[in-house]
Amino acid sequence: MTKLNSNGGDDKVDELLKERYDLAKDRIVEICTETTVKPDFLDFFQNMAAFLEKTAVILERDEEKLSIEELQKENTELYKELFPQNYTHCYGNPAYAEEKLGEYGRAFTFLYAELRGAIAYAYEKKIWDYTVTAELFLEVYAAFENGELPSVKNVEDMLRSYVNDYCQDMMEQRIAEAVDPQLDFAVRIVMDSDLSDLRYLYRYGEYVSANETGVAEFMNSLSQDEIDSMARTYTEGYRIGFINGRKDITRKKTVNIRYNLGFERMVRAAILQFREMGLEPVIYRHATHAVNKRGNAWIGFVGGNANPQYEYDHRQDQALFMDSDYVQRKLRSMQNAYEKYKDLAAVHGGPACIETFGEEPFAPVSTEGAWALNEAQQKMQVELDNESGQIVNRYIRGDERSFTIIAYPVPEIGNDFPKIFAEIVKINTLDYKQYERIQQTIIETLDTCQWVEIKGKEDNETDLIIHLHELEDVRKQTNFENCVADVNIPVGEVFTSPVLAGTGGILHVKKVYLNGLQFKDLKLVFDCGQVIDYSCANFETEEENRAYIEDNILHHHPKIPMGEFAIGTNTTAYVAAEKYGIADKLPILIAEKMGPHFAVGDTCYSWSEDTPVFNPDGREIIARDNEISILRKEDISMAYYGCHTDITIPYEELGSIRVIDEDGEGTSIIENGRFVLPGTEELNRPFEK
Repeated sequence: MTKLNSNGGDDKVDELLKERYDLAKDRIVEICTETTVKPDFLDFFQNMAAFLEKTAVILERDEEKLSIEELQKENTELYKELFPQNYTHCYGNPAYAEEKLGEYGRAFTFLYAELRGAIAYAYEKKIWDYTVTAELFLEVYAAFENGELPSVKNVEDMLRSYVNDYCQDMMEQRIAEAVDPQLDFAVRIVMDSDLSDLRYLYRYGEYVSANETGVAEFMNSLSQDEIDSMARTYTEGYRIGFINGRKDITRKKTVNIRYNLGFERMVRAAILQFREMGLEPVIYRHATHAVNKRGNAWIGFVGGNANPQYEYDHRQDQALFMDSDYVQRKLRSMQNAYEKYKDLAAVHGGPACIETFGEEPFAPVSTEGAWALNEAQQKMQVELDNESGQIVNRYIRGDERSFTIIAYPVPEIGNDFPKIFAEIVKINTLDYKQYERIQQTIIETLDTCQWVEIKGKEDNETDLIIHLHELEDVRKQTNFENCVADVNIPVGEVFTSPVLAGTGGILHVKKVYLNGLQFKDLKLVFDCGQVIDYSCANFETEEENRAYIEDNILHHHPKIPMGEFAIGTNTTAYVAAEKYGIADKLPILIAEKMGPHFAVGDTCYSWSEDTPVFNPDGREIIARDNEISILRKEDISMAYYGCHTDITIPYEELGSIRVIDEDGEGTSIIENGRFVLPGTEELNRPFEK
């Protein structure tokens, strides 16, 4: 047997690894018909053995020759256990695992999630990953073959040993995939496939839903000029981000492309355009090993999500192995891996992301039996995130890299999908020069004072005061960045990093969708610029609601600052959202342009505060630090949070935004959800159509 590496080369498999793989596979086949473990556990082991046998067949077979109907059937078979209608009887469901396996449930539901990575390893021909995962399964199985059951601790120790033993290898592989263009599994699919034949979608091993096939079919209906134009908006945003940040893109050799399956025609065009800039693509799958996962976030190329609740239930699986030894082991592994790939990391330019939206908003439920970080582990996770960010920044310097993000809808958004898609293309290509002029007018007014007041209307309880930095010379300095269509597409915001002292009040949004999760009646209370109290109405108890915010907004920091205050100006996007009834489905990338927004966490300039940034009028944006980020000059571990979550108040909930002078007099920018500052009237035109 040959090993088809992720870089596409046909290399002889190490004989020992080949032997390990063969032994594991043969033993797994035997388990499918054995009855040597107690009946309570037999169903789990036989179910997973059959799954691993099925993925081994995929790993070993040659180039795909199956019909699209056969591929669809295979894809459904691999993922159907996770479908919501089947999830109640799935071992990936912590509650079901606990019901069937009692005190062993949490260990087995962790094992289930780790074993599901075998799908990715089979399609990418990653025999090492498959083998070590299969060997873990066999080790646990062997412990249950004896007459006496192993202790729960013994089973959990096996899982911990697996994580710790392979931490270095898994980290090294993940970092290599992020910076080495020779690891081109996805690039070859994009560039070499006949994209008119949708069988290519099944070569990834991701779940292929109606969204992925629908987007691919829609892309195939567009002309090459339309595809090239969409790609150009995206790649030019990336290039201009370097220019506006006064960073040298010619020193970079790679760009990380992140996308959802179905967008391959646009991605292919983008790859060709990036290559014209001297940039080769690096494209990797979202993490599959527990060592590399980051909560329920998918970072990389992704397919459909068979069940968001499953991902949510496993977002804190690291609670199984999170201790101080693991934190240090992972940090050493990360440091060693980046040192090994430091030359590739130094020429990496950063991510270029194509996001999607339109899925039904996901409101999670709390599942009994799910792993959860305790208070001590939460602090360790914060430490790990902080130290990891510092390591990354040493090798892929924040003041030398950039990024861009653009978003498009998927068919699940409704019957108006083609019209909505066309509307989003229009929004992504709005006349940035017009917005630049209008936003300059807003900035000039904001720069006259040090205080901004934001109030909600009717039952929105928002009442905030924002403290701005003092400008020494308004002719040369400004607090706000005039944001047009570069790194954050589409156009439409002015933003700043507030002074924390003096910033405070209540931020209230009746419904908002953050990082794939819906929040109902979200309230954050700020004092001295930091969140001191919080609530929402997603769950029945206050305890559950607070834990939901702590997990997904505060990220377990005891306090977290307001890192950004912005005024969104893209009323065209807002009106389109209202017209098609999709406001609750828009990603924050677009939603943040549709009203004032406030980010909790790091500032927009984290890791690059010392790099001067200038607006088109030549004035330097001096509000790049706050009282916390400036601590990097004394103790960098105190300066960053590793998160930045934008929360937008929609125009219909907005009472006013006013600039307040030293005498308490106000100059209105927005009243009753409409722009009233002279020179901004054009922004109200979409409301009138």
